[in-house]
Parts: sequence; structure tokens; C-alpha cells
Amino acid sequence: EVVQCNNNTDQGRKAEDMPLDVLMKIFLLMSNKDLINGISRVCRSWRMACADPCFSKKIDFAVTQSYSIQIPQPPYVWVSERSDKELMQLLCFSLVLSRRDTTCLVFHINLYLKDDHLSYVAERSPHLQQLVLPAWNRISTSCINKAISKWKYLYSLTIPCIRDHRSVLMEIDKNCANFKQLKIMGGPLDISFASSITHFLPKLKVLSLRCSVLYEEAVNHIVENMNQLEALNISHCLFVRKLPSGREVSVSTPDKSILVKASRLLDFYTCWDQSCFLCRRMRIDKGDLRWYKCEKDLWRTDEVTSLSY
Repeated sequence: EVVQCNNNTDQGRKAEDMPLDVLMKIFLLMSNKDLINGISRVCRSWRMACADPCFSKKIDFAVTQSYSIQIPQPPYVWVSERSDKELMQLLCFSLVLSRRDTTCLVFHINLYLKDDHLSYVAERSPHLQQLVLPAWNRISTSCINKAISKWKYLYSLTIPCIRDHRSVLMEIDKNCANFKQLKIMGGPLDISFASSITHFLPKLKVLSLRCSVLYEEAVNHIVENMNQLEALNISHCLFVRKLPSGREVSVSTPDKSILVKASRLLDFYTCWDQSCFLCRRMRIDKGDLRWYKCEKDLWRTDEVTSLSY
């Protein structure tokens, strides 16, 4: 049954005059996209409610995806111009509502920001502490470095396995004195990447590498050299072992000596169970996990609770 609303001035006043605590309880049930695109535009009091710190501190774009097509050449994804424009509108409106007070931003794994988007975000989120940005296909290294230079309070970052890791981690080391948590998605994470982590982030407390391809020597380097590390997650990973001959082979579990060294950590998370869905999916996809074949939002979970969004 469809109920028709009588849009007269009395009912309009009732909507605008609803108590703030009632509005807040209702709005907490809504997605961030609904708050921005619809609810905040109803009337002044609703817009003010949407600007409350309980909404603006954490802005979650994880229900927003780009209209995209995978392509064989860099950046390996094509995104429609309309999708880019809609994303910019969403960013503009949400960050205006936040009044530069946002401390946590979460972007979907299939939301492909480009330099213009990230630059806008960086300018309007100077107090950012946590960033989940797993898709960097269309973002240049110079742009991400410039953004990081503005985030002096950043302490947690979720990123893909990137080629220019040395430059990015150096920027974090220079600008983010409180940086403590890093999550890397994908891989392969080799000894070069591991060396950059230990060199530029020696005070790192939490490192999650779940659902990635990891070189054994890289994991060994991390557990041997990161003395302040408290939590390491290598669940649902595939491992690459280098033989004395130089040949590389895939193995399902890392060498026992690595596990012994990692046991000193306060929290050490592992999973290579044959019955585990993610472990099985990693083997089927040969390390390049197809998240679209997994349960919705599984990509944003983590055994480390502080990295699960």
C-alpha cells in the first residue's frame, strides 16, 4: 500500500521541529550517502543534525562504487566521467557538512578516486587520523604524498600493495608523528617493500597483510627488525619461498622459524585452514583475490579489530 504524504506547511513545520535527539536516532540508521544526498537537504534543522560530530567524525563511502570497467593497460580501470562528477559532488557536500572535523574516511575497494578527488579531500580533512583507501589505480604518487603531508595526525592507513612504497612511507615518516597502524591489501609484498616498512616505520605497532601474497623473506625481515611491533596479521595469505637455486615456489604456510620469531608478538594472527572461505578463495584466484565473489563488505573486515571498518 502506498501512503501519500500531504505536503502542507503544517507537516513541513512538524518535520523541521522534530526534537534533535529523535532526529539523531533516526539518522543513525541511515547510510552516509542517504544523509548527504537526501536527508541533509530537507530543511535547516535536518542539515544541522547531519553536521553533528557523530556523523562527521567518520565518513563512510563504502556503499559508493565507481561505474568502471577493467582494462589491460595502466591504470587497469576505466571510470565514466559521470561517475567521477557524482563522486566529486558527494565529497564536496559531505566535507562541507563535516566542517573540517573528519577524523576517519572509508572508501570502497571499487571506488576509484583520481588526483582531483584526493586533493579536495586532503584540503578539507586536516584532522584526519584514519584512512581506508584500498584503490590507488588513478592516484599519482605525487598527489598521495602531498595529501599525506597535510595529515599531521594520521595514525592508521589501509592501502594496496604499491610500487612507489618507499616514497609514500618516507612521507608518512616525515609528517605523521603518531602513525601506528598499516594495512596492506593484495601484494606481492617482497623484501623491498618490507625493508621500506622497517626503515621508515620502525615505531609501527600494528601491521596487517591479510589476503596478500607474501615473500617468506619479507615476513622474516619484518619479524626480525620491527622491535616495537605488537600485532601482525598474515591470515589467508599465500607465501612465496625462494630456493637456493633462485627458483621461486608457492607454499601454503611460512617456514616454522618465522612462526617462532613471530610468536613473541602480543598478537599474531594466522589462518591457512583448508575449510576457510578466504584461504580457499586466495588459492583459487592465485593470490589476486576477486572480492566481488566474496560476501559483501568482507574486504573491510580484519582479524585486528582496530583495522576492521
